[in-house]
Amino acid sequence: MSDNPSLRTLLEAVTRLNRQLATMDFSSVATQVYNPLEYASEPYTLYLSKYATGAKRVLFMGMNPGPFGMAQTGVPFGEVAAVRDWMGVEASVGQPPNEHPARPVQGFDCPRSEVSGRRLWGLFAERFGPAEKFFSEHFVLNYCPLLFLHAEGKRCRNLTPDKFPVGLAGPLYAACDEHLRTFAETMQPEWVVGVGKFAESRAAEALAGTGIKIGTVLHPSPASPAANRGWAEQATRQLESLGIW
Repeated sequence: MSDNPSLRTLLEAVTRLNRQLATMDFSSVATQVYNPLEYASEPYTLYLSKYATGAKRVLFMGMNPGPFGMAQTGVPFGEVAAVRDWMGVEASVGQPPNEHPARPVQGFDCPRSEVSGRRLWGLFAERFGPAEKFFSEHFVLNYCPLLFLHAEGKRCRNLTPDKFPVGLAGPLYAACDEHLRTFAETMQPEWVVGVGKFAESRAAEALAGTGIKIGTVLHPSPASPAANRGWAEQATRQLESLGIW
């Protein structure tokens, strides 16, 4: 991997982002913060080494990890079966500090399937077939790599950074913007497509003036009533109307 300058640049960016995030205090909103770029660095590094090399025409960008996706595998929208069986990415996963028993990290042994990841990667697999064909022109990343949880007794709910107060969001967004710009400068995409409106808005702000086109597709979360009415068909139509597909 050390012989690949672009991969080395991306891995250095990951190290830099982790260093910046480690200085931030989210205790005013979250009881637990998981950073899969640290405890699941092995599968994430494997994901980058297999699929992040070379220029990409389209970068898809989500918001932040889900508890049964990237939090388990280290891969954005990282539904276990898609990552292991379709991408061929599997490696050991450690444990986050201060893990909540309602949200254990079980790595590739996690029995739960992340619906958003199953929908997203399922569409790509159906349209392109082998993962290598999809990744020849596309890549998927998350804007923010942190999973934020708020525990109330035995219950634990997921928090998203779009709801954070300005004083907390500002430094987080600045670090994530810088990270996105590094990926964009390295991969030279024609398009960055936000998976959901928040990701689109962050891409538009972070990449303003670069000439990169910004688009969006409906987020595949089952919490979205619209996404539960044929998400793959709707996302395909959006991408076709943008001229991406």
